[in-house]
Amino acid sequence: MTTKLEKLNRLCDDNGVIAALAIDQRGALRRMLGADTPVAELENFKVLVSKHLTKYASSILLDPELGWKAAGARDENAGLLVAYEKTGYDSTVPGRFPDLVDNVSVQRLKANGADAVKVLLYVDVDEDRAVNDVKEAFIERIASECKAEDMPFFLELVSYDANVTDEKEYAKLKPRKVIEAMKVYSEPRFNVDVLKVEVPVNMKFVEGFAEGDVLYNKEEAAGYYAEQSAATNLPFIFLSAGVSAQLFQDTLRFAKESGSTFNGVLCGRATWAGATTAYQEGGEAAAIEWLETVGKQNIEELNSVLQETATPAKF
Repeated sequence: MTTKLEKLNRLCDDNGVIAALAIDQRGALRRMLGADTPVAELENFKVLVSKHLTKYASSILLDPELGWKAAGARDENAGLLVAYEKTGYDSTVPGRFPDLVDNVSVQRLKANGADAVKVLLYVDVDEDRAVNDVKEAFIERIASECKAEDMPFFLELVSYDANVTDEKEYAKLKPRKVIEAMKVYSEPRFNVDVLKVEVPVNMKFVEGFAEGDVLYNKEEAAGYYAEQSAATNLPFIFLSAGVSAQLFQDTLRFAKESGSTFNGVLCGRATWAGATTAYQEGGEAAAIEWLETVGKQNIEELNSVLQETATPAKF
């Protein structure tokens, strides 16, 4: 039987860095490919990404609703993470509460070949205590499931403010929101093995990266990256949050220069987003051509940046 440590190592490259590809999108992928896209086409697109890009990734993150065919198409050396949560949240109810896929359990994910379980949690550390208490209990339950099955648990934290929706205004709040959430969910009761997190600043507003208003000078931004690393004793990896491939690579370099000890990435749309346009305009053949050229270049360039910037994970 494969141990939890063996599963974790399977998700890393030979240097102990998590260089993972993420395509667990469901609603977002449907929006990118078109609202009327049949389920079979969504599944097929994931298969194409998995088949043509996992040759260059340490592992892939998929979902249990549209992703099992893609899991079967991945490179034999690529590890498999599977999402456990439903996509999105009920926007008619305050709190952005998470929910799990109805016919899925950690036991079933394990039986289907997953090397790790990933759960996304939207967190506002300043929201009503009653809201956050429910979320904490929710993660504790999943942690118990993972512990019982000896399965690695990746927790993805996405910050927000319940009362602020403007991007620029939120950018001022983001560093504290991200860092404090990491502190909370690094507590032993959550049994998290790896945190998947945002970078602590919105790089669009950082001196030297901003095209418009500057909210943080380089020194301030660097300080937040260092503070983020000090906020947890767990391995942590960055999500790409849909930014361009170039900005994500530049962000990782800045993180390293700032003293960040991040252990890799789970990179989604920054790697494969352009393939959706190719698929719409030219079908499967055009998507494959894009993946084998631009997609391959994106992921190989990212891997090169990771070798320069990421710290090997210690489990």
